[in-house]
Amino acid sequence: MEVLAHGLGGRTDLPLDAVAAIAGGGAAVAASFLALTVAWRRPRLRPDGGRPLPARLARVLDSPALTWAGRAAALAATLFVVVVALAGPGGDAANLAPWALYVTFWVGLVPASVLLGPVWRRVNPLRTLHAGLCRITRADPAGRRPPPKRLGYRPAAAWLTGFVWLELVAPHRSDPRLVGALIIGYAVVNLALARVYGRDWFTRGDGFEAYSSLLARMCPIGRRGDGTLVLRTPLTGLTRLTGEPGLVAAACVLIGSTGFDGVTRTTYWRDNVDPGSVVAGTLGLAGAIGLVTALYVAALRAGAVLTGDDPAELPGRFAATLLPIALGYTLAHYFSFFVLEGQMTVILASDPFGTGLNLLGSTGHRVDYDLAGPTLTAQVQVNAIVLGHIAATVAAHDLALRIGPPGRSGRGQVPIAVVMVALTCAGLFALLSG
Repeated sequence: MEVLAHGLGGRTDLPLDAVAAIAGGGAAVAASFLALTVAWRRPRLRPDGGRPLPARLARVLDSPALTWAGRAAALAATLFVVVVALAGPGGDAANLAPWALYVTFWVGLVPASVLLGPVWRRVNPLRTLHAGLCRITRADPAGRRPPPKRLGYRPAAAWLTGFVWLELVAPHRSDPRLVGALIIGYAVVNLALARVYGRDWFTRGDGFEAYSSLLARMCPIGRRGDGTLVLRTPLTGLTRLTGEPGLVAAACVLIGSTGFDGVTRTTYWRDNVDPGSVVAGTLGLAGAIGLVTALYVAALRAGAVLTGDDPAELPGRFAATLLPIALGYTLAHYFSFFVLEGQMTVILASDPFGTGLNLLGSTGHRVDYDLAGPTLTAQVQVNAIVLGHIAATVAAHDLALRIGPPGRSGRGQVPIAVVMVALTCAGLFALLSG
């Protein structure tokens, strides 16, 4: 299937003036930065702020029964997908496993985490299996030693890089048997590492849990330092003062990979690059991630020179403010893909083994392309990229006011503002040049 031979699907017949959209998007981000420097002169985002949720609602959300129900459902769904992948129909057109992995899970994890919080940490099947294995073998769930702090999010960044390479570049990536084998292999490796480093390994070592938890920092429901669930401004979770090793890498992988996904849709790429070339795809993906990383680090270090801060520390401190950009790019590139092609998971789940069943009443149904028309898709795509960069600019500005030298934080933000405008225009160009 073409949609699974590439990471991006959905609408391409968008009613947009590309030049006007690119120019307008860049101007909007630049104007937002100028407005912030004039009107936003003191920190307003409080990482430990927010209004506590009603006690009864908080108890329900934190209840162990809800946690274990979610874990049971997630584990059952994962096992079901693996069994179907290995024993179901051999082609991706009739097997739900590739659709469940690349569409329902990978893309669906984004809105679930942003709207509901770190859901994958709550229901992660690997945590459930690890807890069960520890109970059976009477091993300490804390492991033999804690994960090295210097690793930080680097293992998660490595896993995410591998997954986006699989999704965007690897040959035969939609083969159901390969999908099933990779899910099993991923589980075995992480469970083996958790055997050594304990359950804390999953926090930053499991790429999908780390991804979900990072996106959850933008959830309007958060948790204060004392554990209280609060309703908060979504950007407050991005303004922690401490830098985290590997967070720059994780954020830039997410931004660069979606940027590369857009580049492969441009007429230039299609006319000059063999779409089946693994070498070209790998180099293109690595180049996109490397370019985003280089631009971000260079901008932060240039800002540090202007403010007198330590150039080595600022990229890590501000890395979380890149997450709205990653969210915006993901929404822009995968909105119609999720809404349209995501229907295939439900359609195929009605007859998972191709035996003629109609469990959900959807066997034989076709994708309803009217659910995401060209106008709606265009509006979501452009606004997601522009608003993502504006949100990142706001979070970075507030954090700069919090940690920067008085009176010098504004000029220190100029390099990163320039990069934000450039990335906005580049992102829109890649999106609209198909």
